[in-house]
Amino acid sequence: MELIKITVYGLNFFARYIILSVTGYTGKVRHLATIRDVASEAGVSVATVSRVLNGKGYVNENTRKAVEAAIRKLAYKPNEVARSLYHHQSKLIGLVIPDITNPFFPEIARGVEDFFQEEGYHVMIGNSDESREKEVNYIEAFSQHNVMGIISTSSDDISQWAGLDIPVVLLDRIQDDFPSVCADQEAGGKLAAQILLERGSRNITLMRGPHHLRTAQERFLAALTELGRSSARFQVLNTAFSYHHALETAKQLFDCYPDTDGIIAANDMVAAAVLREALARGKKIPDGLQIIGFDDIPISQLVYPALSTIHQPAYEMGMEAAKLLLECMHQQTNLKKKIKLSIAFKDRETTRKEGG
Repeated sequence: MELIKITVYGLNFFARYIILSVTGYTGKVRHLATIRDVASEAGVSVATVSRVLNGKGYVNENTRKAVEAAIRKLAYKPNEVARSLYHHQSKLIGLVIPDITNPFFPEIARGVEDFFQEEGYHVMIGNSDESREKEVNYIEAFSQHNVMGIISTSSDDISQWAGLDIPVVLLDRIQDDFPSVCADQEAGGKLAAQILLERGSRNITLMRGPHHLRTAQERFLAALTELGRSSARFQVLNTAFSYHHALETAKQLFDCYPDTDGIIAANDMVAAAVLREALARGKKIPDGLQIIGFDDIPISQLVYPALSTIHQPAYEMGMEAAKLLLECMHQQTNLKKKIKLSIAFKDRETTRKEGG
């Protein structure tokens, strides 16, 4: 059924329900016109309709107009997969994301999809769950559908991209050998540390994200360097990006470092978990404990108190990656182009007021 513009692999039931809802699907199946229906309506052969659609071969002008009128009347949509197999190209783009449950990545995906929809392309999304095996499976599926290019936010391992003969753009999680789009992670980590120091924190815990992710390490090392220049005490805890793992790490944090008065979280999911545990233990926020997240996902404004965080322009990152991929597709090569977008601090309720 071709009611949905965006094909999604590996999503859970709830995510699929959301997509069906926003596309307006009501459960009523309408008949989709076929090329045979168009031929019957226009009174011509299927081969004639095919020549009109593909712009190849001679077709009488009156016949062409009759076919085009039938297409409009029946709202006929060509089968893109079949056309791609015939032409060895398609209007499809592949997008791999690591975790559909982290709101940062759907925001990126929306930027990619909005751009390509305006350009007449459809986006296929694969959710890798941080699994290299699943990522490789999606790449194979994309190749079978003759996608014209791929955007990946999924891993720092680029070996699976090296052998592809289509353009690839890396987004957020980048490597130097590919065109890429990211936010300024180092500036974000440095800014988070500066704000905690300026606003009075003197015993700061850094919650470092996964070791293998360049983005996590760049922001962590920048914050670490900034804290190292100060007279403040600081310590480091490792954590995954997921909320449930971060809950366990948050308990460990307050058990091991109960005097912590400032926290730089690996991302907003981690920060939300820390905030929950801190409130459960009676911590006064922000007077006794300041918390800064990273990403500025929607939940950062929904939790109470609202989360101060480093804003990454996720939607704009998706748009820029889509533009860059289209540029690569037109030039039939991977441009060695790097785009780095600025970050900003969102001053909310988990940090003290400036000068306080």
